[in-house]
Amino acid sequence: MTGEVGPELRARVEEIRDAVDRAGSRLDREVSDRARTDLVRVVERLELGVDHAVVALVGGTGSGKSSMFNALTRLAFADVGVIRPTTSQAAACVWGPPADTLLDFLQVARERRILRESALTGADEADLRGLVLLDLPDHDSVATGHAELVNRLLPLIDLLIWVVDPQKYADNVLHEGYLRELQDRHEAMLVVVNQVDTLTEAGRAAVRDDVVRLLAEDGLADVPVVLASARTGDGVSDVRDHLREVMRTESVAARTARDEIGAVARRVATGLAEREPDLPEAGRTAESLADAAGVPAVAHALEAAVASPGPVALSTVQRPARSRVDAIREGWLATATTGLPPRWREAVGSAVAAAGDFHEHVTDALERVALPEGRDRTAARMRLIGMVALVLGAVLGVAGAVVMLAVERTPGLLLLGGGVLVLLVGAVLVLSARSRRRRTATERAQRYRSEVAGALAAVVTADLEEPTADVLADHAAVRAGVLGSSTG
Repeated sequence: MTGEVGPELRARVEEIRDAVDRAGSRLDREVSDRARTDLVRVVERLELGVDHAVVALVGGTGSGKSSMFNALTRLAFADVGVIRPTTSQAAACVWGPPADTLLDFLQVARERRILRESALTGADEADLRGLVLLDLPDHDSVATGHAELVNRLLPLIDLLIWVVDPQKYADNVLHEGYLRELQDRHEAMLVVVNQVDTLTEAGRAAVRDDVVRLLAEDGLADVPVVLASARTGDGVSDVRDHLREVMRTESVAARTARDEIGAVARRVATGLAEREPDLPEAGRTAESLADAAGVPAVAHALEAAVASPGPVALSTVQRPARSRVDAIREGWLATATTGLPPRWREAVGSAVAAAGDFHEHVTDALERVALPEGRDRTAARMRLIGMVALVLGAVLGVAGAVVMLAVERTPGLLLLGGGVLVLLVGAVLVLSARSRRRRTATERAQRYRSEVAGALAAVVTADLEEPTADVLADHAAVRAGVLGSSTG
């Protein structure tokens, strides 16, 4: 077989089961309950041994089915004392590890089982390791449990080998009671015409053609037909080739379990989104909250006040309207839950801060950010000194002019020059003070906006983003568990 898949499938079952448990009430109760029930059924199937391929020999009385069983196992099984099979009880030969759970389910008595690999036989047929070969009771026997056994076997069967003899291959019980009812399992069937050593070459060809014709009438035209003789070994190798082909593919039990697991995963996935939505940027949401509280107007007033040469009264931030904050919160939630199923959207809504709490937290954050001083004291001092210098310079200039006209030229020029110099110093100080006020005004307004934005972003992160991220992390984990490696 392609490899032991039992542990892999069990791991998938646990993965899905853990995901359903983690999702909890965020999945529909009916879906969760059904998933758990179906997974229990899958586990039961896995317990039967999905790493075993089941091949069953079925035939009527006198078909030589048990002889074919011995020929295929290469053991004198039918001659070994108490485990001698009969036409009324099933027998089994297992290549590799025992398949006791499976054989218990099929009600094969423990004394009717034999391991192909043993201390005596060794591992001489490793290419068939994992094969369970069953010798079923005669299909035309009067035993009432035979049909029930076949029905229990079919969901696990990898190859159903019908052993017929040249005399009774056209038996109505075989064709009407079994073959025609199994058309949907045609790909897992083989017909072996045994005892062909009793026929001539022409007789073999005629029997083969007739068997092919009957199978076509049964809707089984693609079922292979092998002519064989358990007594001489003719054709037995061809049957064994079919057994090897079975071992090169995954068992039907494994495929069925895989399909059932896939079906459970798909049903659970209907309660999940294809991907987790991207969360809105906290900074953008903080800007919206700041706008709702009039922060831009306060910052603008602060900037104008600091830039003004005289004192200006500052406006303070106002308590934002509850309706606007609620609208921002709802808009954030709508974006953060885009594409999520209703129960997951509700989970996000329950996880984030309530509307009233969020409004209070936003208000507290706004009030905690201190409004910077509305005046640059250094610039004010510079301006005052500059104004004094301008006045002093003007006085000196006037005095110098008077002296030049009334007294002497030289002292007047000195006073006038000094006055001009002081005027220049004063002008520089006044202009520098204005430039500093404007720079300080921009810096304080920007710092205030930044501090408010940071405080509000922290509220958005704590009240909205982190709780939502936790729910989305659960959603991602549940989705990964349900879909397995397909989520990438």
